[in-house]
Amino acid sequence: MAQRTVKVFQIDVFTNQLFAGNPAGVVLGAEQLTEAEMQALARELNNSDSAFVLPPDGPDHEVHLRFFTPNREVGFVGHATVAAHLARLAAGEGKVGRLRQKSRSGIQDVELSGTVGAPRVSVSIPPPLFQPAIDQDLRRRLLDVFGIDTAALDPKCPLVVTKRASTRLMIGLRSADLLASLQPDLEELKRLTPHVGADGYFLFVRDARGPGTTEARLFSPVLGIPEDPVSGNAHGMLGAYLVAHGLVPVKDGHATLRGYQGRSMDRHGEVDVDVEVEGGAAKTITISGTARVVFTTSITLD
Repeated sequence: MAQRTVKVFQIDVFTNQLFAGNPAGVVLGAEQLTEAEMQALARELNNSDSAFVLPPDGPDHEVHLRFFTPNREVGFVGHATVAAHLARLAAGEGKVGRLRQKSRSGIQDVELSGTVGAPRVSVSIPPPLFQPAIDQDLRRRLLDVFGIDTAALDPKCPLVVTKRASTRLMIGLRSADLLASLQPDLEELKRLTPHVGADGYFLFVRDARGPGTTEARLFSPVLGIPEDPVSGNAHGMLGAYLVAHGLVPVKDGHATLRGYQGRSMDRHGEVDVDVEVEGGAAKTITISGTARVVFTTSITLD
């Protein structure tokens, strides 16, 4: 195969500061790569997720994104989506305004505003599905893994798996200090994953920094991500979960949330969530945030 060159960006997402938020890799010109090369490059970049940008392959979208963790492809990643659209803007391939992107999980509406130095990206996604609350035996085993007891749980928050392109177990806690101190047994979390049916564990505290805010941490060892600094997708799921359980106010058909994550990793980030509500349930979820370009480079493959 002839030599091919792709442009690579490292971008910190859900923050306006360098070396904070959630780092993502973005590869422009990914149509030159095989799937195996995309996976190998994602492993080499070693971010929790990398986005590979391809041209559209149909009339219903303007850009096609594929997402890879260091060890597998996933359907959709919120922070890597934000990173991809900033990279396209910085490279002169994108522009502010609305567009539609295709991913393995479907078509998403995206709105990009601001500038390369101060961007704002909003991504609209469908609501997740909710599984039944996990049983008492499995709950006990999970609490042991996290080193907490039943009294640490938020009594208004059932332990429920939310499912969309990925799966996340929602675990509400009472204390932000306890959340910050957690040191779960990641190998045991991997072993429990087939029984739980979730590839990530999203622990959160409601109203942690005032009404309508949360503090959270996300552990996804089965995906090769011991801890994810700041997750847009999980915060979108959380918004729908809070609406479904009547734990966030709804005004004029919308519920809003500002999620904070990354404190335990010294990578503070913020995600804004807007949930369009119909009949007491989420209809559409929009996750929004900013980002910073850390560096760009080119990689040539033989």
